[in-house]
Amino acid sequence: MNNTICPKCGKPTPRLYQGRCKDCFLETFTLAEIAPVLHVKVCPTCGARLIKNRWVDQGSLEDVVIQTVEDALFVHDMAEDIEVYVEPRAQTPYLYKVRIEVDAMLLDEMFHQELKTEVRVVRESCDMCSRISGGYFEAIVQIRAKNRIPEESEKQECIRITNYVLDRLLSKGDRLAFISHSQEIKEGIDLYVGSSNAARHICKEINSQLGGFFTESATLQGRKEGKNLYRITFSLRLPEFMPQDIIEHKGRIIEIRKFGKTVTGFDVETGSRFTASADEMDGALLLTKRKDLRKAMLVAIENNDLMVLDPDTYETVTIKKPVMFNAEAGNEIPVIKTEKGLIAIADLSG
Repeated sequence: MNNTICPKCGKPTPRLYQGRCKDCFLETFTLAEIAPVLHVKVCPTCGARLIKNRWVDQGSLEDVVIQTVEDALFVHDMAEDIEVYVEPRAQTPYLYKVRIEVDAMLLDEMFHQELKTEVRVVRESCDMCSRISGGYFEAIVQIRAKNRIPEESEKQECIRITNYVLDRLLSKGDRLAFISHSQEIKEGIDLYVGSSNAARHICKEINSQLGGFFTESATLQGRKEGKNLYRITFSLRLPEFMPQDIIEHKGRIIEIRKFGKTVTGFDVETGSRFTASADEMDGALLLTKRKDLRKAMLVAIENNDLMVLDPDTYETVTIKKPVMFNAEAGNEIPVIKTEKGLIAIADLSG
């Protein structure tokens, strides 16, 4: 085996470590180092941490302290199988004393070192919270419904979907995924969104789950650093009809089950399934909602006919028995008056 002479102690060695033999190298070796005082900026509102001029959601304040220590800790680049234990202890809400233990293998030996540092937390509003408090927005989402006013349940569902989308985008690092404020009006809701990207995702998700469509229009707001600044308005329209709406479409009486890009339901007279695209629903007319159906007294049942009392004239009229009909004489049954006359409505939505 060829040996090399250590330039420090003069002893022969099979290998030099940073220009010295193993013994000389270990005499001045330091496994780990850390500054005695560390500073970290944390948003007092959302808890985000500033890392290299970028705000990042970190978790609890203790998580922020631990991560700050781990990021600042230097471990020798020759060390292997490194294990680090960090124990933060709060002295005040914004001052932590931290004990660190480091174990690692180096030159076939196990090394252990203990260090101490102090983490001082500086409170500073992050970019997102500063913009929210200042009412910043790049886009407006106007939630409406086609040819009607959205119901309260629909508006609440739109808000739920919006929050879901914003949480998802924020978790991926989109710091402009927020609503700076919202305005509820008779026709619907206006959402003021931090970015046009987030607003577009909101519209796509609402349309995916509830149906409808949206359009975009841009308005020039000014210039910054030689570039035009635009504010985008997203006009979102929920579907014209909702589940359990009873409509007339091309001579058929249809109860809607789902209204999205594809419309599904059933023919209340024949019980047959109904499927159409949203574009094919032009000209459809809302007759009533299932919850608003009128009631008529069922007098008798004869084969496929029902004898009922007309709810307006109280005269006995004979109408067709709908499919899957299970009422008995003496019961009140839901009916609807159309140009075809009185029609009994059975529940086929199950």
